[in-house]
Amino acid sequence: MNLVELSVVTDTVLDVQRLEAAVSAPDAGAVVVFQGVVRDHDPEAPGAVTGLEYTAHPDATTFLREVVAEANISVHNTQDVTPLPIRVAAAHRIGALDIGDVALVVAVSAAHRQEAFATCSTVVEEIKARVPIWKQQFGPEGSHWVGI
Repeated sequence: MNLVELSVVTDTVLDVQRLEAAVSAPDAGAVVVFQGVVRDHDPEAPGAVTGLEYTAHPDATTFLREVVAEANISVHNTQDVTPLPIRVAAAHRIGALDIGDVALVVAVSAAHRQEAFATCSTVVEEIKARVPIWKQQFGPEGSHWVGI
């Protein structure tokens, strides 16, 4: 079973340790944490990036929760067919962010590393594809919207 431990869109600084703690459990042999960090450049745009501003649809948290819930239903223990839980927590920050700020955190725990890594990757990609959060990128020459 897939357990949604935490799923939030917020304008406050993301607490990576809180998300990691939300998925940690005695049956988890692997915990994977992804942090999406604001960088000083965009390979698809000229010039430097000096900051970002994320804007979200009012239902963005609902979409985020759906992505997390759908990520992976279960894995099976190779010694028997008992489903082992995959726990997922995700948070996306909105508002103004500076270079180095954490914009997205996804934490996943699973019995084995393969499931944890695969689930984390799937959740990150699905969040970027499906959750209605938009990014305005700022640089010395002004700003532009990305992903719209």
